[in-house]
Amino acid sequence: MIERLHLTPLTIPFRVAFRHASAERDTTSSAWVEARGASGAVGCGESCPRPYVTGETLDTVQAFFSRHEAGIVADIGDLESLRAWMDAHERDIDDNPAGWCAIELAILDLIAREQGVTVEELLSLPPLRGEFSYTAVLGDAGPTAFLAMAKQYRGHGFTDFKVKLSGDPIRDREKFGALGYDHTEPIRVRVDANNLWKDSEAAIAFLRALDYPLFAVEEPIAPDQFAGLTRIAGALDCHIVLDESFRRVSQLGQLPGPPSTWLINLRVSKMGGVLRSLAVVEAARRSGVQLIIGAQVGETSLLTRAALTVANVSRDILVAQEGAFGTWLLERDICDPPLMFGRGGVLDVARFPGLLEPGFGVHP
Repeated sequence: MIERLHLTPLTIPFRVAFRHASAERDTTSSAWVEARGASGAVGCGESCPRPYVTGETLDTVQAFFSRHEAGIVADIGDLESLRAWMDAHERDIDDNPAGWCAIELAILDLIAREQGVTVEELLSLPPLRGEFSYTAVLGDAGPTAFLAMAKQYRGHGFTDFKVKLSGDPIRDREKFGALGYDHTEPIRVRVDANNLWKDSEAAIAFLRALDYPLFAVEEPIAPDQFAGLTRIAGALDCHIVLDESFRRVSQLGQLPGPPSTWLINLRVSKMGGVLRSLAVVEAARRSGVQLIIGAQVGETSLLTRAALTVANVSRDILVAQEGAFGTWLLERDICDPPLMFGRGGVLDVARFPGLLEPGFGVHP
């Protein structure tokens, strides 16, 4: 049984500011939840509320927590009662996915620790094993900083890139000049526009002018404009990545055209935790839609670890993975050792034996 829940904001400085069209950030803006059991075990959870993604802030997360804290402590004691609580509060979780995510992760971590099993074992999932490959993410930095970061990524063997656009044609064309395109050592590039343009025609004109072979375009226009997004995909012959336009599993039924048009950016915090993320994986697989396991800027190793649970069961439909920056981005990580990618963007489970310890296996 849960004896106590505690929520606190988590603020950690970045080593360098990260900018995109919707925000600029130089510290984390996260919620941290601890769930203490009667046994004395403690489970930990994290989420990253973003007003431009789900409309949430740290204040709304606190309000959700205060509204439900007593009921959660009274009603949830095991995995079955956790699922039942989620079913009973589905609409409120839909409106507060980050508010729920940190709580759910903490409860899963606690239950698994008390049972002496990993979260994967608790959920009857395959154990973590093997390698996970991460994307190099380039923010909307100035030309000098962008070039330096692009060279650093290339020098470390990255071949998959995500570039944040500014909407300034000169600035954005310079980015692709810095990134280069070498047919002898090909790289795959997608862009994230963070809803820059008002309509599909403006987006198509801008993206064509970049004169660069794009694998995919993420959120070029206002969220949920699926007809316009379909036009962009056809005009540019690329995939469309849905982030702000995909916040819950029921939206899969709204996607027009062939499933190959779409890639879902599945971020654990945005989706409302691991269990809801796993439901998206199952539904996407049935629908023939592929996934990117994404990350919010500033996640610590705990959300990185939670995302591994989801990525591990979606390898057959997984086209890219984001996150695992750890202290490459943060001045410090709340977990020791931090869970981070290495050369080529690869995170090898064998390098982190703690991942196979009870709960999520990370140690704050």
